[in-house]
Amino acid sequence: SPCVFSTAAQQRSTGDECGPEDPRDEPKHPLSDCALEHKAIKLEEQVRDLTERYRKALADSENVRRRTQKFVEDAKLFGIQSFCRDLVEVADILEKTAESAAEETEPSNPNPTLKKIYEGLSLIEAKLQSVFAKHGLQKMNPVGGKYDPYDHEIVCHVPAEGMQPGTIALVTQDGYKLHGRTIRHALVGVAVESQE
Repeated sequence: SPCVFSTAAQQRSTGDECGPEDPRDEPKHPLSDCALEHKAIKLEEQVRDLTERYRKALADSENVRRRTQKFVEDAKLFGIQSFCRDLVEVADILEKTAESAAEETEPSNPNPTLKKIYEGLSLIEAKLQSVFAKHGLQKMNPVGGKYDPYDHEIVCHVPAEGMQPGTIALVTQDGYKLHGRTIRHALVGVAVESQE
């Protein structure tokens, strides 16, 4: 009947309920629920795997950044290390010359020129040590302290008179540290028990 046909046409045009007989609503490749669940599980595993790999890559890049930054900071601090080693030798010569000039200026024979040379050398030595300190270079003063193989080199043994064995009794050459790192070992004499 024409009335029934027009009602069906109205239902289709208004978007009312369409039955499975409508060929446009059927999927072209039907997938079962089990296959969809399997695919969803695989995708979730891939997301977890990619997320974990991303986190590891992020942590690795952060570690590389920190190591690079530490390397740059160390290069800034210790880049002058070889220069400091050479300059320390000059400081040794200056100190020995000042000591020698001090021995020559005796109270009984005051030589004004030698006294002025000694004073000038002392001022230069003090200024050099202050410049060293400004740049992180420190002279070690190990006398009375314990022997440390990382900071000291034993050149002789001294009888322990009033000192504990193993302590440093004398220094034959000063040692230096640059920002806490030993750049020249102190040459020391260590106190030992006298064998009588």
